Amino acid sequence: MTFFARILLSICLTGYFWAAHAEVAAPTKADTAKGSAIYNGVCASCHGADGNSAIPSNPKLAQQHPEYTAKQLAEFKAGKRANAVMLGFASALSEEDMRNVGAYLGSTKAKPGFAKDKELAALGEKIYRGGIADKQIPACAGCHSPNGAGIPAQYPRLSGQHADYTASQLTQFRDGIRKNSLQMNQVAAKLNDREIKALADYIAGLN
Repeated sequence: MTFFARILLSICLTGYFWAAHAEVAAPTKADTAKGSAIYNGVCASCHGADGNSAIPSNPKLAQQHPEYTAKQLAEFKAGKRANAVMLGFASALSEEDMRNVGAYLGSTKAKPGFAKDKELAALGEKIYRGGIADKQIPACAGCHSPNGAGIPAQYPRLSGQHADYTASQLTQFRDGIRKNSLQMNQVAAKLNDREIKALADYIAGLN
Protein backbone atom coordinates (compact mmCIF):
# COMPACT_ATOMS: atom_id res chain seq x y z
CA MET A 1 0.00 0.00 0.00
CA THR A 2 1.40 3.38 -0.98
CA PHE A 3 1.93 6.22 1.49
CA PHE A 4 -0.98 8.23 0.07
CA ALA A 5 -3.27 5.18 0.14
CA ARG A 6 -2.46 4.67 3.83
CA ILE A 7 -3.27 8.33 4.57
CA LEU A 8 -6.57 8.08 2.68
CA LEU A 9 -7.52 4.89 4.54
CA SER A 10 -6.69 6.53 7.86
CA ILE A 11 -8.91 9.53 7.05
CA CYS A 12 -11.79 7.27 6.01
CA LEU A 13 -11.55 5.14 9.15
CA THR A 14 -11.39 8.21 11.36
CA GLY A 15 -14.46 9.66 9.67
CA TYR A 16 -16.31 6.37 10.10
CA PHE A 17 -15.40 6.24 13.80
CA TRP A 18 -16.70 9.75 14.50
CA ALA A 19 -19.87 9.19 12.49
CA ALA A 20 -20.58 5.96 14.36
CA HIS A 21 -19.85 7.63 17.69
CA ALA A 22 -22.17 10.54 16.89
CA GLU A 23 -24.95 8.13 15.96
CA VAL A 24 -24.58 6.28 19.26
CA ALA A 25 -24.32 9.49 21.31
CA ALA A 26 -27.35 11.17 19.73
CA PRO A 27 -30.23 11.32 22.23
CA THR A 28 -33.32 9.36 21.40
CA LYS A 29 -36.48 11.23 20.50
CA ALA A 30 -38.60 12.01 23.55
CA ASP A 31 -41.55 9.68 24.12
CA THR A 32 -44.64 11.48 25.44
CA ALA A 33 -46.40 8.20 26.25
CA LYS A 34 -43.56 7.10 28.51
CA GLY A 35 -43.43 10.59 29.98
CA SER A 36 -47.16 10.42 30.73
CA ALA A 37 -46.74 7.07 32.49
CA ILE A 38 -43.96 8.44 34.70
CA TYR A 39 -45.76 11.69 35.42
CA ASN A 40 -49.10 10.15 36.30
CA GLY A 41 -47.45 7.45 38.38
CA VAL A 42 -45.18 9.73 40.37
CA CYS A 43 -45.81 13.46 39.90
CA ALA A 44 -49.56 13.97 39.46
CA SER A 45 -50.40 13.69 43.15
CA CYS A 46 -48.54 16.96 43.82
CA HIS A 47 -48.69 18.71 40.46
CA GLY A 48 -52.19 17.72 39.35
CA ALA A 49 -53.66 15.99 36.33
CA ASP A 50 -51.86 17.04 33.13
CA GLY A 51 -49.62 19.35 35.18
CA ASN A 52 -52.41 21.65 36.34
CA SER A 53 -51.62 21.81 40.03
CA ALA A 54 -54.49 22.70 42.35
CA ILE A 55 -52.11 23.34 45.26
CA PRO A 56 -50.91 26.98 45.33
CA SER A 57 -47.49 26.09 46.74
CA ASN A 58 -46.84 23.48 44.04
CA PRO A 59 -46.13 24.82 40.55
CA LYS A 60 -48.29 24.29 37.51
CA LEU A 61 -46.17 22.35 35.01
CA ALA A 62 -48.62 22.08 32.12
CA GLN A 63 -47.46 23.50 28.79
CA GLN A 64 -43.98 24.20 30.14
CA HIS A 65 -41.12 24.09 27.62
CA PRO A 66 -39.80 20.49 27.54
CA GLU A 67 -36.16 21.56 27.68
CA TYR A 68 -36.77 23.69 30.76
CA THR A 69 -38.57 20.89 32.62
CA ALA A 70 -35.83 18.39 31.82
CA LYS A 71 -33.16 20.89 32.89
CA GLN A 72 -34.86 21.51 36.25
CA LEU A 73 -35.22 17.79 36.92
CA ALA A 74 -31.53 17.28 36.13
CA GLU A 75 -30.59 20.13 38.48
CA PHE A 76 -32.76 18.72 41.27
CA LYS A 77 -31.02 15.36 40.82
CA ALA A 78 -27.57 16.95 40.83
CA GLY A 79 -28.38 19.09 43.87
CA LYS A 80 -27.80 22.29 41.92
CA ARG A 81 -31.38 23.25 42.70
CA ALA A 82 -31.89 22.37 46.35
CA ASN A 83 -35.20 20.72 47.25
CA ALA A 84 -35.24 17.61 49.41
CA VAL A 85 -38.58 16.36 48.10
CA MET A 86 -37.71 16.83 44.43
CA LEU A 87 -34.23 15.37 44.97
CA GLY A 88 -35.83 12.12 46.03
CA PHE A 89 -38.09 11.93 42.97
CA ALA A 90 -35.55 13.18 40.43
CA SER A 91 -32.84 10.83 41.65
CA ALA A 92 -34.87 7.90 40.34
CA LEU A 93 -35.09 9.37 36.83
CA SER A 94 -32.68 8.84 33.96
CA GLU A 95 -31.85 11.59 31.48
CA GLU A 96 -34.20 9.91 29.01
CA ASP A 97 -36.98 9.83 31.64
CA MET A 98 -36.55 13.57 32.19
CA ARG A 99 -36.80 14.30 28.48
CA ASN A 100 -39.91 12.15 28.26
CA VAL A 101 -41.60 13.85 31.21
CA GLY A 102 -40.69 17.25 29.75
CA ALA A 103 -42.13 16.29 26.38
CA TYR A 104 -45.34 15.06 27.97
CA LEU A 105 -45.86 18.22 30.03
CA GLY A 106 -45.05 20.35 27.00
CA SER A 107 -47.89 18.64 25.16
CA THR A 108 -50.50 19.39 27.84
CA LYS A 109 -52.72 22.46 28.05
CA ALA A 110 -52.42 24.83 30.99
CA LYS A 111 -55.59 26.00 32.69
CA PRO A 112 -55.82 29.80 33.03
CA GLY A 113 -55.10 31.50 36.34
CA PHE A 114 -56.20 34.85 37.71
CA ALA A 115 -54.92 37.80 39.74
CA LYS A 116 -56.53 38.38 43.15
CA ASP A 117 -55.59 41.98 43.98
CA LYS A 118 -56.27 44.67 41.37
CA GLU A 119 -53.88 47.21 42.92
CA LEU A 120 -51.06 44.71 43.33
CA ALA A 121 -51.57 43.36 39.82
CA ALA A 122 -51.33 46.90 38.40
CA LEU A 123 -47.96 47.39 40.09
CA GLY A 124 -46.87 43.96 38.93
CA GLU A 125 -47.78 44.80 35.36
CA LYS A 126 -45.62 47.94 35.45
CA ILE A 127 -42.63 45.97 36.70
CA TYR A 128 -43.21 43.00 34.40
CA ARG A 129 -43.55 45.13 31.29
CA GLY A 130 -41.26 48.05 32.09
CA GLY A 131 -38.95 47.04 34.91
CA ILE A 132 -37.88 49.52 37.60
CA ALA A 133 -35.44 52.00 36.11
CA ASP A 134 -34.09 53.53 39.34
CA LYS A 135 -33.27 50.04 40.66
CA GLN A 136 -31.86 48.87 37.32
CA ILE A 137 -34.38 46.06 37.22
CA PRO A 138 -35.12 44.95 33.64
CA ALA A 139 -38.60 44.16 32.37
CA CYS A 140 -39.52 40.52 32.94
CA ALA A 141 -41.21 40.53 29.52
CA GLY A 142 -37.82 40.80 27.86
CA CYS A 143 -37.01 37.19 28.74
CA HIS A 144 -40.38 35.67 29.58
CA SER A 145 -42.28 37.42 26.73
CA PRO A 146 -45.14 39.93 27.13
CA ASN A 147 -47.76 37.22 27.64
CA GLY A 148 -45.61 35.06 29.90
CA ALA A 149 -45.04 32.34 27.30
CA GLY A 150 -41.28 32.43 27.80
CA ILE A 151 -38.70 31.44 25.21
CA PRO A 152 -38.26 27.69 24.50
CA ALA A 153 -34.99 26.17 25.77
CA GLN A 154 -34.02 29.48 27.38
CA TYR A 155 -36.65 30.98 29.69
CA PRO A 156 -39.65 29.23 31.30
CA ARG A 157 -43.31 29.82 30.68
CA LEU A 158 -44.78 31.81 33.59
CA SER A 159 -48.32 32.71 32.58
CA GLY A 160 -51.06 31.54 34.92
CA GLN A 161 -48.62 30.25 37.53
CA HIS A 162 -49.81 30.17 41.15
CA ALA A 163 -48.94 33.46 42.84
CA ASP A 164 -47.84 31.67 46.00
CA TYR A 165 -45.34 29.58 44.07
CA THR A 166 -43.98 32.49 42.01
CA ALA A 167 -43.56 34.63 45.12
CA SER A 168 -41.75 31.84 46.95
CA GLN A 169 -39.32 31.31 44.05
CA LEU A 170 -38.57 35.02 43.66
CA THR A 171 -37.95 35.24 47.40
CA GLN A 172 -35.64 32.22 47.26
CA PHE A 173 -33.74 33.76 44.34
CA ARG A 174 -33.48 37.06 46.24
CA ASP A 175 -32.29 35.43 49.46
CA GLY A 176 -29.80 33.14 47.73
CA ILE A 177 -31.66 29.97 48.69
CA ARG A 178 -32.29 29.04 45.08
CA LYS A 179 -28.98 29.25 43.25
CA ASN A 180 -29.49 27.66 39.84
CA SER A 181 -29.87 30.95 37.95
CA LEU A 182 -27.37 33.75 38.55
CA GLN A 183 -29.43 36.03 36.30
CA MET A 184 -32.52 35.59 38.50
CA ASN A 185 -30.46 35.98 41.69
CA GLN A 186 -29.23 39.34 40.43
CA VAL A 187 -32.69 40.56 39.41
CA ALA A 188 -34.56 39.32 42.48
CA ALA A 189 -31.93 40.75 44.84
CA LYS A 190 -33.30 44.21 44.03
CA LEU A 191 -36.98 43.41 44.66
CA ASN A 192 -38.75 44.11 47.95
CA ASP A 193 -41.56 41.98 49.36
CA ARG A 194 -44.35 44.12 47.91
CA GLU A 195 -42.82 44.10 44.44
CA ILE A 196 -42.45 40.32 44.58
CA LYS A 197 -46.09 39.89 45.60
CA ALA A 198 -47.19 42.31 42.88
CA LEU A 199 -45.28 40.44 40.18
CA ALA A 200 -46.58 37.10 41.40
CA ASP A 201 -50.19 38.28 41.35
CA TYR A 202 -49.89 39.81 37.89
CA ILE A 203 -48.21 36.69 36.46
CA ALA A 204 -51.01 34.54 37.88
CA GLY A 205 -53.46 36.45 35.68
CA LEU A 206 -51.37 36.28 32.51
CA ASN A 207 -52.86 33.92 29.94
